[in-house]
Amino acid sequence: MTKNFRALFYISTLLVLSFNQTKAQKTGNFIKASIGFASSSSLYIENYGQQDEVDVMGSGFYTEGEYVFGITSWFSVRPYAGIILTSPDKNPELQNQPQYKVNTRAFLVGGKIRLCAPIPWVAPFIETGIGASIGSFETFTPSHNFNKSDVLMHIPINLGLAVGPKNNIEIAVSFYVHPAAKQSTGVFAAGFSFPID
Repeated sequence: MTKNFRALFYISTLLVLSFNQTKAQKTGNFIKASIGFASSSSLYIENYGQQDEVDVMGSGFYTEGEYVFGITSWFSVRPYAGIILTSPDKNPELQNQPQYKVNTRAFLVGGKIRLCAPIPWVAPFIETGIGASIGSFETFTPSHNFNKSDVLMHIPINLGLAVGPKNNIEIAVSFYVHPAAKQSTGVFAAGFSFPID
């Protein structure tokens, strides 16, 4: 019986919070700017779980700007443009092997949607969408050799928190998956949004 009351309490609390007048993101139009650290990696860890496992990575810089259409307090549409610049990390364990590397130098453009919990001060959110990456991509591993300057599709997936009294400061972990190049880029970034209405 206690479990039923506890479950009822949790459900009631979530309902009250979801209908609370405090909004995690305001409605209207905003500009958001982000900057952070980027790390590109192969989609596959070579020889996973074996003694000769190889995790090929590159690191660098990330920045992005978004035009935000805040439709409701929990849903927004976000066209974006950004830049990812990573270069290969040196791996001293690969001295007797070819120099495996993952390298991304691309301009990003696309659109995302955001679902955000309407919670004051600390509001978790999730985003996804689709976009195009224009630039050069290199994935050289034991099983893949991709090296092109091209326009490739990418899929953004973002998880983060909108913090502060107006929820206009953001901390997020983002992933940009480039299936054709057999690589993905993970990003740790901070952002700030301001209204333009």
